[in-house]
Amino acid sequence: VQLQASGGGLVQAGGSLRLSCVVSGSIDRVNLMDWYRQTPENQRELVAAITRVGSTNYADSVKGRFTISRDGAKNTVRLEMNSLEPEDTSVYTCHARVMIQSVEFDLWGQGTQVTVSS
Repeated sequence: VQLQASGGGLVQAGGSLRLSCVVSGSIDRVNLMDWYRQTPENQRELVAAITRVGSTNYADSVKGRFTISRDGAKNTVRLEMNSLEPEDTSVYTCHARVMIQSVEFDLWGQGTQVTVSS
């Protein structure tokens, strides 16, 4: 079981990017999927999260600009990032909390770079 992220890249301020993350392998279900990013202070910041039932949560700094969505059948989560700002530049990492044989596991994907130029 693993988590694979894709997307990211370089965009000008005001532009858009999409990140995707998929859980592959045999699992019972996905309970939660979310995206984190590294702050300049090297802290991990929660960007957006979505639960199995579709409840979402966003960092104040991205509300109204980013949208997280999920495809439950495909165990995939997407992060649509609009009106990007240079301050959004970071390494974004996908995380999933999954159930495997009634045990909950945390999965982490590889980081993907998002760079927003001014």
